[in-house]
Amino acid sequence: MQIGNMDRIRLGLFPTPLQELTQLAKHLGGPRIFIKRDDMNGLGLGGNKLRKLEYAFAEAQSQGATTVITIGGLQSNHVRLTTAAANRLGMKTVLILRGAKPERPSGNLLVDEMLGPEEIHYVDIDGHPEKGEWDEVSAQKAEKVAERLRAAGETPFIIPNGCAAFHGALGYSGCVLEIVAQLREQGLAPTKIVAAIGTSSMLTGLLLGTHLYTHGEAEVLGISVVSTPKDELTAKICGQLDEANRRLALSHPVPHEAVRVLDAYVGEGYGIPSDATYEALVLLARSEGLVLDPVYTGKTMAGLIDLTQRGELAADDVVVFIHTGGIPGLFADEKTAGVAGYLESAA
Repeated sequence: MQIGNMDRIRLGLFPTPLQELTQLAKHLGGPRIFIKRDDMNGLGLGGNKLRKLEYAFAEAQSQGATTVITIGGLQSNHVRLTTAAANRLGMKTVLILRGAKPERPSGNLLVDEMLGPEEIHYVDIDGHPEKGEWDEVSAQKAEKVAERLRAAGETPFIIPNGCAAFHGALGYSGCVLEIVAQLREQGLAPTKIVAAIGTSSMLTGLLLGTHLYTHGEAEVLGISVVSTPKDELTAKICGQLDEANRRLALSHPVPHEAVRVLDAYVGEGYGIPSDATYEALVLLARSEGLVLDPVYTGKTMAGLIDLTQRGELAADDVVVFIHTGGIPGLFADEKTAGVAGYLESAA
């Protein structure tokens, strides 16, 4: 099936801008670098989840859903955009947030409360739980809420953290099509696309899109920002590609060999900025006037800078960096303190 025939609800302003980072390229002495501004897609302060949600909400509405239940961390960009999208469509939202309720909301959580979901449930676990334990407990809570809503006459639809993988694949294959068209206007074609790997479905979509729209000639470099082992991430993305290949009935499937996961920039773990992250944030702000976030785009840009300095991104490359948004997270109390501390120490 052609991607264009898949059910989709238009929620964002697409195509998003594609800007050349001339000052950054001059500073690095490397390739031409462009940034795909998915932070500027017109809803709920923007971010990459919106492309995925256009397909998730289409599925929800096809099932007659009246309330969307979704899961995420206290500073989840996904949760913020899901709530904003539901508001636009006249639907209710219930949030299942991993962690203890803070004394005062900040960052994404503050925006969540402004958007006004129907309910917010905080799910906290003692000790230092693994991701699998968080996922299990959160999913159980979401199903309990769904059962209660059904009994009350509502039709709930659960959107998992980061959306279903297939929705991400559909959304970000379309992003590649935009990039190809935008660069073509300048007589260029992408050779490298650099993006963060979090829940991983965005990378699956970029791989699908480069396979369909660049004949696999553009290489996708996925920079991990999570602590999940590289082999596990690679296997997960390969499985998502297999699902996309099957559901779209591709005659020439996306090869597993196209998956490239770089895990040298995670630092101490997910959501913990490194010095290289802070350096990337400041460099982009002072060279291009662009603001990145400390969880996803900051770490990913630190990777792009290092790859350029090591010569892995050549002077004749045309590199596209995906700005996935997440800026409200910069104003979460602990992240604001971290950036302010770095600026003070670097002064």
